[in-house]
This record gives sequence, structure tokens and C-alpha cells, in this order.
Amino acid sequence: MRFMIIMKATEETEAGALPDEELLAEMGRYNEELVKAGIVLAGEGLHSSDKGARVRFKDGKSSVIDGPFTETKELVAGFWLIQVASKEEAVEWARRCPAPAEGEQEMEIRQVFEAEDFGEEFTPELREAEERLRAEVAAQQD
Repeated sequence: MRFMIIMKATEETEAGALPDEELLAEMGRYNEELVKAGIVLAGEGLHSSDKGARVRFKDGKSSVIDGPFTETKELVAGFWLIQVASKEEAVEWARRCPAPAEGEQEMEIRQVFEAEDFGEEFTPELREAEERLRAEVAAQQD
């Protein structure tokens, strides 16, 4: 099962505050644990929302809203994509993540859809097309 662990933004991360050397070292050790356990598929930190944009769709049309965005609790500061056996295992890994000594930090854990989750609507033809795209992405990364 794949899970995305989403690190929520804080007022500090949105203000552009970067982690100190100690927290960066702790995060490096945590990331190394994830890699050595063979569960991490990807993981990155994100710049604050003032460097981002949102694309909104309504009635078949799109519009773009440039950051910054005001609802800090709804913003993402970083993520890990992991592959583990259960949600409980994903939670245990998330609980190991280093946190700033002061203030509050929140993470969200969400399971990633797999092909079998879509049922009969995900026809063999659609499944084959999806597998071709995944193979193409993998080839580009080699």
C-alpha cells in the first residue's frame, strides 16, 4: 500500500523560515531511516505558497490564483510517498518524524489509489494505458 505523508505548513514555514541545522540533521537521519527500510518512494519540502499558484476549474473553464494563500492549516510544506503494509505502519513512521522544538506541527496521512481500487470502471484498456504511462515515466527517470 502506498501512502502520502503530508507535512502541513505553519505560519513560520509560510513566512519562509527554514529549519535550523539541528532539525535539518534530524530530518536527514529520519530520511535515511526511510531509505534503509526500503519504504520511501519520494519525499520533498516545498517552498511557501507565495511562490505558488492554484488552478481552479469551474464549469469546464480554468482560472489561476497566485499565492500567497491565507489558510495556513490547509497548505502543504512537504511530503513523503512511502510504500508500507498498512495505515498503522504509515502512522508509526510518521510519528518518528522530527518536529521543531517549539510550536505546533501537523501531518496528514492519505492512502494512494491503486488500480484495483477503481473496480470495473477501470477497464483492461484503461489499465493497459496506465501501465504504459508508468513504464514511460520510469524509463525517463533511468
